[in-house]
Amino acid sequence: MIGKEKTLPKTLFPFIWHFLREYKPAVMVYVLLAIAAGFWGPFNSILIKQVIDLLPSVVGGDISSLILPASLIVVNFIVFDNVTWRGLTYIGARFIPVIINRIIGASMDYALGKSHQFYQDNLSGKISKQITNLADGIEQLTRSVACNFLRGASLLLTAIITAYFVNPIFCFILVIWFILFASASIFMSKKLVSLSDAQASSESIVVGELVDSLSNHSNVRIFSRIAYENSRMAPFLGKQQKAYTATYLYSLIMLSIQGGLIAIMMGFSCYFLVYLYSKNLVTIGDFALILGLSMETGHMMWYAMSEVDEFNKAVGRCKQSLMSLMTPFEIQDKPDAVTLKCHRGKITFDNVKFHYTGTEPLFQSKSIEIKAGQKVGLVGYSGGGKSTFVNLILRLYDITAGAILIDDQDIRDVTQDSLRASIAMIPQDPSLFHRSLMDNIRYGRIDATDEDVISAAKKAHAHEFIIKLSQGYESLVGERGVKLSGGQRQRIAIARAILKNAPILILDEATSQLDSVTESGIQQSLWELMQDKTTIVIAHRLSTLLHMERIIVFDNGKIAEDGTHADLLAKNGVYKILWDAQVGGFLLYQKNED
Repeated sequence: MIGKEKTLPKTLFPFIWHFLREYKPAVMVYVLLAIAAGFWGPFNSILIKQVIDLLPSVVGGDISSLILPASLIVVNFIVFDNVTWRGLTYIGARFIPVIINRIIGASMDYALGKSHQFYQDNLSGKISKQITNLADGIEQLTRSVACNFLRGASLLLTAIITAYFVNPIFCFILVIWFILFASASIFMSKKLVSLSDAQASSESIVVGELVDSLSNHSNVRIFSRIAYENSRMAPFLGKQQKAYTATYLYSLIMLSIQGGLIAIMMGFSCYFLVYLYSKNLVTIGDFALILGLSMETGHMMWYAMSEVDEFNKAVGRCKQSLMSLMTPFEIQDKPDAVTLKCHRGKITFDNVKFHYTGTEPLFQSKSIEIKAGQKVGLVGYSGGGKSTFVNLILRLYDITAGAILIDDQDIRDVTQDSLRASIAMIPQDPSLFHRSLMDNIRYGRIDATDEDVISAAKKAHAHEFIIKLSQGYESLVGERGVKLSGGQRQRIAIARAILKNAPILILDEATSQLDSVTESGIQQSLWELMQDKTTIVIAHRLSTLLHMERIIVFDNGKIAEDGTHADLLAKNGVYKILWDAQVGGFLLYQKNED
């Protein structure tokens, strides 16, 4: 079904847990290993203290008392340093790519379930960037940030307890320093969130604008607008540069303050070590222990708080992506939606009302029935409502009142997938995937054999040009099919529709980009495809509709006339005017587009 992941959480941490909860055992092991990794520094300092304090006792040559602490230093390196980090690396390598792939797949599924309007309002490059930003940000949060936060927390707690048993003064120094350090870091990080948000937004806009320019490269060259495109990009690049500089200069200030706080903490530790040593309250080993704990804790907290910066940046990117992607579905399947049972293909508009957002009503109480198997042509000036009529049948937009029924089933009561699976569409300007011709045609029916694909291509008169290509059916067509001519792309789209063989067929100027010789050859194939199907043909070239059983004339969202070609000519109305206006078989266009 479209949008299988419609239940995706809309806030960040529930969103992350949605994908982690399936791997709870691995998550728990990861957490425990990260906590254990923090024990290495304090344990190491404790063992070094013991070795130093025991040195005076081995002056006579008996080193047996040093064997245990020295051995434990080695064990500490093996267990708390090597094993924990290798374990973290293994779990990360084993599970994080799987989780990230699921996030990308679910986000893509969610985005593909969006309405036609969503893709008119958002550049595809920007949507892709939001998905990859989300995946990259969550990978950073789960792999490094969480690990270092847990490691830092366990190290800090162990260091505070250890320092207390040396002398409570050192415990208080660590606690007070950490409160000041964390408060300053968190306070400053709040601004970093908004700066990172702005940076992520500016980067996303730049990517979208780049895709827009590059995907229209032919227009850029035809109109000699390379310089214009560069100048047009300048403001967007300037905003990105400004956002980047602001973010990293602020990070520099925060890091400087953090470094100064660590130096102050080390100064207090050294002062009280000297003072207490002069009072015989600490040993030489305590010097090594406290200085080791202070340096380890200071740099670990500095590193952890720098991860707070990265955490905030990642959170900012992820939230910005979620906000853009996880908008409500404009068109949704009902919870109890059923599969459309389309056997005949009767289409009924029952008092349909519709208007595009922010525009005047286009359809007002429109009622019409297209009988099963009927061949119907749609004509009228551009902007009259022909394409809207078809888009409503496909449920690319939802009507504001009334009902559209297929075989007496309201299309709002059935799944969108089953609705569109029952309709084959040949658009005026077909878009192809940057995949092989075999894959593009097979898109009409995924389980089709190669023989089925070739048979459909032959019926669409595409086989002739395909076999002349160096790689034949395995030839890549380029982005949106740019390696093919307009007529070749249209023949591929026709072959795809032939292969789909749906009970309802919609042709939107399906032969407009074909030369006359090719068109005359393919018309017979299209006519054969129309048999036993409800067919709707949009055409500006009225001569292509002469064999239609019925022609519906649209005018400003209303049905002006309805009948056969001969009947409409006899009425001497709008259709007659359009027919008489034909020059070379083409209809004169008005400015507005459907």
